[in-house]
Amino acid sequence: MNEFFKQLAIQRWDDHRYYHHSRINQSLHLVSAISFVVAYAMLFKDPAVAALIAWLVSMTTRQSGHFFFEPLGYDEVNQASQEHKEAIKVGYNLRRKIVLLAIWAAAPLVLIVDPSLIGLVEPRPGLEGFAHNTGLVWLWIGVGGLLFRTIHLFFIKDVVSGLVWMTKILTDPFHDIYLYHKAPLALLRGELIEPRKGVHPV
Repeated sequence: MNEFFKQLAIQRWDDHRYYHHSRINQSLHLVSAISFVVAYAMLFKDPAVAALIAWLVSMTTRQSGHFFFEPLGYDEVNQASQEHKEAIKVGYNLRRKIVLLAIWAAAPLVLIVDPSLIGLVEPRPGLEGFAHNTGLVWLWIGVGGLLFRTIHLFFIKDVVSGLVWMTKILTDPFHDIYLYHKAPLALLRGELIEPRKGVHPV
């Protein structure tokens, strides 16, 4: 268990130091994290609504922070190029995220063409029914994306690395609230990039 928590701390620290310099990105991650916690709670009441919250609010704020506000040039603090960081990324790097987001965006279009999704869902009438089934499909995509990368890591790294990454992803909302709850205040002070004098543990 000590090795498990050691690797979890390393993955969390690498994710923070490499991919969360921007205060705007950090603030968007805070919004994302809070809405993910709401989505977790909604899972027990209405999984489809939980998935709609997770994808439409949590994932859009989270990924827009990475794509539009995080510096993509050479990382002076960590002495690492963007290419190096993307190559060693344990989870979904930007290229993998684009593939996942393309599948997510295509899901409602597929439902329009085939409301039963080849018999996987029960067609529901009206906009509310369509939104409900879209939420269910997005839930499957989210779970599938999590399991796919976890099992992939079993083979390209090891089982512990995969399980650590899955644990990190599932607990990120709570950890991000802890890490980034002060980011909006820093942003209001005009601080666009978090000042970092060197690489050190959080």
